[in-house]
Amino acid sequence: MNKNNYIVIMAGGVGSRFWPMSTEEKPKQFLDVLGTGKSLLQQTVARFKTIAPAENILIVTSAKYKTLVAEQCPELLESNILLEPCMRNTAPCIAYAAYKIKELNPDANMVVAPSDHLISKEEEFVRVVEKGLEFTCTSDSLLTLGIRPHRPETGYGYIQAASSSMNNDLGNKKICIGSEGESYETMTDMGINLSPSGETKRGICKVESFKEKPNLETAKEYMDAGNYFWNSGIFLWSLKNILNAFESYLPEVAELFKKGASVYNGPKEQSFIDEMFPTCVNVSIDYGIMEKADNIYVQPADFGWSDLGTWGSLWEKRERSEQGNTILGNQVHVFESSNCIVNMPKDKKVVIQGLQDYIVVEDNEVLLICKKEEEQRIKEFRAAVLDS
Repeated sequence: MNKNNYIVIMAGGVGSRFWPMSTEEKPKQFLDVLGTGKSLLQQTVARFKTIAPAENILIVTSAKYKTLVAEQCPELLESNILLEPCMRNTAPCIAYAAYKIKELNPDANMVVAPSDHLISKEEEFVRVVEKGLEFTCTSDSLLTLGIRPHRPETGYGYIQAASSSMNNDLGNKKICIGSEGESYETMTDMGINLSPSGETKRGICKVESFKEKPNLETAKEYMDAGNYFWNSGIFLWSLKNILNAFESYLPEVAELFKKGASVYNGPKEQSFIDEMFPTCVNVSIDYGIMEKADNIYVQPADFGWSDLGTWGSLWEKRERSEQGNTILGNQVHVFESSNCIVNMPKDKKVVIQGLQDYIVVEDNEVLLICKKEEEQRIKEFRAAVLDS
């Protein structure tokens, strides 16, 4: 295990799309949404323990979740729970962690990951991350993990890897890095097959562009092209390179957090953050750096990833009956129903008849019954209930 490896887990979201199970007081990263006995945050921390020592794992979260994080992750240092006084998106979150780590280990190599994603092939995930860290610690690069798409998904952003068709525009610039660090001018040269099947060999490639969530027709085109990958939101880089990127593309963010050099990892750190963090610009790392820098690479991978962003995505990942139903609750009885996801309190007696493609959830004194195809309206329903 490399002691220069540091993990930054972002755990400040409110998970409103998983309402009513996920609430602002206890959002989805702190919940056992898969019925495994561990919350999503606990699963995330556990999978990184083979990549970095526990003292090198940091969690950035809202100040109001300090107790939840400490209770669920007692193996982590209290000083490694970074508390944001307000939400300012992912760039300030990452900058705070990076400048704090700088005062601990200027030779650090970092992984930044969300706290609420599902990784079903954990051994493959560890292999991919370790390979990526070998790349980032020896190259001037910012690396993101791209997930090989299995369907034309409209709910994810995409990463376009540079392909041989763009070679004329790139001149002699090397755009692909193989598993042993060798460079290639095109993806085809390094053995990556850009056929409509989307099958690829392992390799790290230069990023051509980032794409917003597409419509279905565009998503099908991405699948056919073969060099588009789902944007996992997982990043790898050396501390030196990400700090250089902040100074180049978000200098106002860099200047703010550099002011805390003398107080990080000490008793005055929190008061500094409480005072300065609210003054920081609200910007994502994607928009602020990844879409602007010219040293961005993608590592294609397939390790059973899902961002678990919706009840529908959770339905896909849970074990289902022959009728396509997935149920949590000991006393749920289902008749003539199919393709439903049901979440009920453990011992509540429930009878469901004649539903197809529905979400049925009871938690926090709220019962939600919603068509899966209408789940994008859950934020609307939540707002109406909270305002009533």
